[in-house]
Amino acid sequence: MLNFILLQAAGGGNAQSLIMIGVMVVIFYFFFIRPQQKKQKDQKTFSEGVAKGDQVVTIGGIHGKVLSVDESTVTLEIDKGAKMKIEKSSISMENSKKLAS
Repeated sequence: MLNFILLQAAGGGNAQSLIMIGVMVVIFYFFFIRPQQKKQKDQKTFSEGVAKGDQVVTIGGIHGKVLSVDESTVTLEIDKGAKMKIEKSSISMENSKKLAS
């Protein structure tokens, strides 16, 4: 297999190799990079839109009700009288959507 690759490179198949590499880069972008960027954007939009009274689930699996929202933190009531201050980024979008349904 290695001999075949070396013979192809020496044989002048540079244009064909460059086209294949370009196609691989485009496929990699559309199947890996772009979906991850979209997911990060959706998560950021969700965490910025959290409001008082929402039922949420943290990434660690803690369920709670939002008591107050600050610039980068959220205070959750996880039980009567038990409050917890967490970062907005630690709220799980997927689990919170399942909880709301």
